[in-house]
Amino acid sequence: MNAELLIMFTLDCDRAYLYAHPERELTRAEMQRYDEALARRATGVPAQYITGHQEFWGLDLIVSPAVLIPRPETEHVVEAVLERAKAQLVERRASSPVRPEQSRSARIVDVGTGSGAIAIALANELPTAEIHATDISPEALEVARANAARHQLSSRIEFHRGDLLAGFSPASFDFVVSNPPYVGESEEDSVQLEVRKFEPRHAVFAGATGLEVIERLIPQAQTVLRPGGWLVFEISGTIADRVRRLLSGWEEVAIRNDLQGIARVAVARKVNP
Repeated sequence: MNAELLIMFTLDCDRAYLYAHPERELTRAEMQRYDEALARRATGVPAQYITGHQEFWGLDLIVSPAVLIPRPETEHVVEAVLERAKAQLVERRASSPVRPEQSRSARIVDVGTGSGAIAIALANELPTAEIHATDISPEALEVARANAARHQLSSRIEFHRGDLLAGFSPASFDFVVSNPPYVGESEEDSVQLEVRKFEPRHAVFAGATGLEVIERLIPQAQTVLRPGGWLVFEISGTIADRVRRLLSGWEEVAIRNDLQGIARVAVARKVNP
């Protein structure tokens, strides 16, 4: 797969072109470009940082070493939000069909947006939703804005530089969504070398236990969510039980597994009095 990505990068083509032209020979300049890309990959640089692209939710995203490379597992976060956003809209319309304001779409904030992958996927799927996205890194926000522009979604997503949910008003969102750093420093040896060496450390490691960011995110989400609002965030199997305990006091707490059966997404609903 890496070789395929690099040859597509070299030829500036898509996979369909590549398979439709198996007889295509590289020019000398193309061969030099391919060899340079292979040399970088041999040092451990992720293919996505070499090509500058990664697919997520069927969307081609720009990536750089300033952001975590979006992964297929994170698509489970998007799935969980979409299921609940659509169900929530149905609930509102059923509860008060004569009041148009009750039919408003969701107001969503993606915390630690990085490349903008989650926010952009949700904006693409929920055309009437109000989407906000935060990140503490100005370099990451630059990439996220470029991706929003690339998919003509700049007017749909409002980007904010800040630490988690700082600056947002209480009870102002229907969904808080995040792929936070959740790896503990004690687990560092179990993380792929290329992730440890090349991806932004602050986006991977949360601290000694892996819960440090999540422990801050949960009470902040409790504050900014409206009653009945949802918190949805990515986790790992090693912290699933501890996350469930941190969500004590929330309703409808659930841990969803990925396709490999590993705990991947935590979901919880703010109590609706």
